Amino acid sequence: MAKAARKKSKNGSKAPVEFRSEALAQALERQDMAAIALALKHGNTVVPMTAHANRDSPLKSGEVWTYRDPNTQEVALLLFSSADNKPDNLPPTVGLQSPDWLRAFLTRYVDEITTVFFDIAGPHPLQASPADLLAAIGAVPGADLPAVDPPASE
Repeated sequence: MAKAARKKSKNGSKAPVEFRSEALAQALERQDMAAIALALKHGNTVVPMTAHANRDSPLKSGEVWTYRDPNTQEVALLLFSSADNKPDNLPPTVGLQSPDWLRAFLTRYVDEITTVFFDIAGPHPLQASPADLLAAIGAVPGADLPAVDPPASE
């Protein structure tokens, strides 16, 4: 399903990186917005990517994949609590993005992204507006934010 990055463990073997946020999964199961906000503020989020990160340029993390409705041109950002919840018909690569990245990405593209879906194919989907998510995670308008790559739409 999803390709996972690997890092070396203490003994030199490669251990898989877990592309999952248990806190987000539990919050989505309860449909608890306060718990979802807490999970997003303090944990990583799984994001579909159009390309792998460039190992030679650590500041390039790959391009985030977004869905653009062909009829309305509205853009949706899809986020997942686990790479296992990403439907197979989306790009196969995922990234594990930090809370700072999510805050910066949503702030930068709040006027372009119409909606954000969490675990769109289940088991516990949720939909929210980018503005509502920014408010929930306590984003400060005009704050210095890390650079993010522009989204790539289908």
